Amino acid sequence: SLAAIEVQSMRVDCKVASRFAHTVMTTKALNTANASQEVFFEVDLPKTAFITNFSMLIEGRIYVSEVKEKEQARQQYESAVSSGLTAGLVKASGRNMETFSVSVNIAPQSRVTFTLTYEELLQRRLGSYEIMIGVRPKQLVQNFEIVVDIYEPNGIAFVDVNGTFITNELLPLVKKTVTDKKAHVYFSPTLDQQKTCSDCEETLVDGDLFIRYDVNHPQDIGEIQIINGYFVHFFAPDDLPQMPKNVVFVIDRSGSMEGEKMKQTREALMTILSELHEDDYFGLVTFDDTIESWRPFLSKATPENVTEAKEFVKTIEARHMTDINKGLLFAVDMLTTEKSHSFPDMSMIILLTDGRPSSGQRDLSKIQENVQNAINGSMSLFCLGFGYDVDYSLLDTLAKQNDGLARRVYEASDAALQLQGFYDEVATPLLLEVNLNYPGNAVTDLTQSHFRQFFKGSEIVVAGRLQELETNTFQTEVSKFGIRLMHNPPYFAFSSMDLQVIKDRSLTVTLRNSVKFLIILHKIWKMHPYHQDYLGFYTLDSHLFSSNVHGLLGQFYHGVNFEVSDLFPGKDPDKQDANMFVKGNKLTVTRGWKRDFRQDVKNGEKVPCWFIHNNGTGLLDGVHTDYIVSGLFKTI
Repeated sequence: SLAAIEVQSMRVDCKVASRFAHTVMTTKALNTANASQEVFFEVDLPKTAFITNFSMLIEGRIYVSEVKEKEQARQQYESAVSSGLTAGLVKASGRNMETFSVSVNIAPQSRVTFTLTYEELLQRRLGSYEIMIGVRPKQLVQNFEIVVDIYEPNGIAFVDVNGTFITNELLPLVKKTVTDKKAHVYFSPTLDQQKTCSDCEETLVDGDLFIRYDVNHPQDIGEIQIINGYFVHFFAPDDLPQMPKNVVFVIDRSGSMEGEKMKQTREALMTILSELHEDDYFGLVTFDDTIESWRPFLSKATPENVTEAKEFVKTIEARHMTDINKGLLFAVDMLTTEKSHSFPDMSMIILLTDGRPSSGQRDLSKIQENVQNAINGSMSLFCLGFGYDVDYSLLDTLAKQNDGLARRVYEASDAALQLQGFYDEVATPLLLEVNLNYPGNAVTDLTQSHFRQFFKGSEIVVAGRLQELETNTFQTEVSKFGIRLMHNPPYFAFSSMDLQVIKDRSLTVTLRNSVKFLIILHKIWKMHPYHQDYLGFYTLDSHLFSSNVHGLLGQFYHGVNFEVSDLFPGKDPDKQDANMFVKGNKLTVTRGWKRDFRQDVKNGEKVPCWFIHNNGTGLLDGVHTDYIVSGLFKTI
């Protein structure tokens, strides 16, 4: 029974750096029963996130999962479950979340620790980034903690925290601290504070925690960050003047839209029409198996025209079949014919439908071909799919082929608000035909760098790999509808140094266009009588150091002149000694072997060497204590 499984602790640790979120959810549960019990672990995560790791700790043993692609995962999940193996699956859950669920059989009085790690690039919408954390423990938890740390190198503009379960009683428990570049959010209610009432066993903690924040955006060329040979370019110039637009709303009035859906569509359109800018031009097209428009041409969004359009909206009623093809082609025609120089350069179509083609052209690939040929890159198509019967994959393809995007509108009491919210995202175009170029041969493996438009409150993100550069700068060029901005940003977030970490293995530090240092974790057999794990420090390409380099190791990077006499028996019968003449000194040295791990990190290469006794006296400049500092970051 559920009561026999006691969730002892639940911790969510989310770290965000430069819009990239890394979240670890850890849950510890105890089977308090005298018989084996199935323990369920269920977590909601954002749809735009991806799982990078899942593990279970049972009876001191760690079981690490394999993360698979969706189709492959579903097949393997079904065969694993039928074979009695443990497997987890991610399923859609609500509007913005997906549920990851897994179950495992636990022996009586045994504990299990579930650890789920997922990552997400936060996208900017309506002027902010949103971190969404689903928390539904379904019982009171002894130790409950949510910790969120945000670091943004350009500075944080604001941070807002709220949640679907945050009551007036829980609100004071949300601790938020914000400094220039860092923000910290902490929420850890006690067992009593989680209760719905003092005598209740039900929990208040059941829902989603939202953290919205924005950063300070440079308003010229944007923000460029460089690390480990890669760069990311964030571009969000929100203070530009808005561009007027041509927009045609294409509304499905087929029979399935009858009732609440049509009522909510009319309500949303009334608000959207009120929010049109007076320099905008707009049109209204409705379709079932026939087409009807408010006017067969575009109209300027004057107060008089908007009022007349609202009267037309009030008359839209649900009727017959669904001819998406004809509705869209009519709108394209309206935007391309009779266009004069007084019309804005930017054009868009916003399609709202709740079904799939049932009249006219019903071949999906043919509809896509027709629409793409008609638009021919001259406008953007945004598609809203209302409810669960809609052919969402068709809408998604139509939008992507025509420089737009698709969204679901969920059948709920707030559907009108969902429609308005989407329109708000695309209501204010600031730039048209944005190209981000990186001249020369400095950049490879570039992500998408051409964007049909930039909307206020959003952000363009481009990433790529940097070639080895001779200088400390690389050129960035942003062109937008005939205007060109050029910039040579200096290297910043790591300008002169690249770090590469291989977990539990090594750290490579590369000075740009120069030396590499390799630090390797050498693991020793655990039962060894006296040796233990140690860090090996190795230098690659030491010939690139200047002739002035010095230090305990540095003094040897350009070689040392020495001579060694013939070998003679030493104290150790297995190792011979010799006399070394170096720096005017005669030293007794011992022949030995060491492993050089610079090329073969795992096994090393066996090389002969001479061991210098007495802490290197006679070989070192000065004595070895001259090279000891009082602290790791001190120079004396």
